[in-house]
Amino acid sequence: MTEKSALRVRLDQLTREFAKFGAVGGVGLLVDLGVFNLVRHLTDLPVVRASIIATVVAIAFNYVGFRYFTYRDRDKSSRTRELSLFFLFSVVGLVIQNGILYAATYGFGWDTPLQSNFFKFFGIGVATLFRFWSYRTWVFRTLPAREAVQTAESFLEQAPRQAVRKQPDRV
Repeated sequence: MTEKSALRVRLDQLTREFAKFGAVGGVGLLVDLGVFNLVRHLTDLPVVRASIIATVVAIAFNYVGFRYFTYRDRDKSSRTRELSLFFLFSVVGLVIQNGILYAATYGFGWDTPLQSNFFKFFGIGVATLFRFWSYRTWVFRTLPAREAVQTAESFLEQAPRQAVRKQPDRV
């Protein structure tokens, strides 16, 4: 495989991954904004608290979507590690997302429903960039390529044979 075709294959894989991430994230966005507006209209909770509740619901939804759709082919050997890292990076994303809403609401006084939804949406966008990078890099790790596994297996199969040939004759 030439360097140019390898780059094209890698770019195609990244494009498909980003599209799947975007599909799950798009539905998660609808969940987040829907729960946010529902909580805002049905309760007297402050904006940022309503947003945090909505973000937590969306995080739970997104984990299921990412694990069983976007990254279903990734390493599943350590669910505890995966969930711990997903939770950690999701909390960082939650802080980024709701920090932007907090700054707009309490720092600048932008608290109308339209402004709240705009800054909620903007915060989700900024946090999504962080989440995409962190989830694909740390949480849902790539399994080794088939070629690498096959090469390693053939190497391991040949190693005992070579070791037998290299042993000195005993007298």
